[in-house]
Amino acid sequence: MSISVEDIKKLRETTGAGMMDCKKALTESNGNLDEAIKYLRVKGLAKAQKRSGKETGEGVIASYIHPGARLGVLLELNCETDFVSRTDEFSSIAKDIAMHIAAANPTYVSQEDIPQEVIDKEKAIYVEQAKASGKPDNVVEKIAEGKLNKFYEDVCLLNQQFVKNPDITIKDLIAESVAKTGENIKIRRFTRFALGE
Repeated sequence: MSISVEDIKKLRETTGAGMMDCKKALTESNGNLDEAIKYLRVKGLAKAQKRSGKETGEGVIASYIHPGARLGVLLELNCETDFVSRTDEFSSIAKDIAMHIAAANPTYVSQEDIPQEVIDKEKAIYVEQAKASGKPDNVVEKIAEGKLNKFYEDVCLLNQQFVKNPDITIKDLIAESVAKTGENIKIRRFTRFALGE
C-alpha cells in the first residue's frame, strides 16, 4: 500500500511526530489515520519509559495568573537540556500544566509523594464505609481499592484528566511531550496560591 504525502503531512500536523515516524505509523496501520495516531501514542509511551531514568537538570519556572488576579500557580518543569527548555513547545506545555493546576487544584505531583499515613487513613475510611453499607468482606477490599484509585485521580497531578483534553491524563501529556522532544520531562514541584487561603 502506498502512503500519500498528504496523509503523512496530516498525521504530522495532528501528532507533532517526525516525518519518518508518521510514514512508519501509516504503513503499520495500512493507511488508517486513527490507528496510526494510536500507534504513535504507544511508541511515544515506550520512548517516555525508556527516557524516564535520564537526569533532568534544566527546565523552566512557569507561572499562571487567573484573570482577576485572585489565583496563581508557580510550576517547575524540568528537562534534560537547555536547548529543549528554550523551545516554544516546552514553554507551552509548562503554561498548560500551570493552568491545569489552577483549575484542578491537585495536592501532590504523584502517588509517591503522598505520605503513607494519609493513604492508610483514606483506605481505613473507605473500608469502614463499605462495611457500613453491608457489603460482604470479600468485596470490601475491592471497593476500598477502587475508591483509593479515585482519590489518587483527585489529588495527584499526574493522575488527573487534563482540563484542555479530558481524554488524556497529565501523565499522558508529559509522555507525548517526551516522544516529541526526545528528552525526559518531569514536573518537579508546584505551588498554587489563592487569595485568602
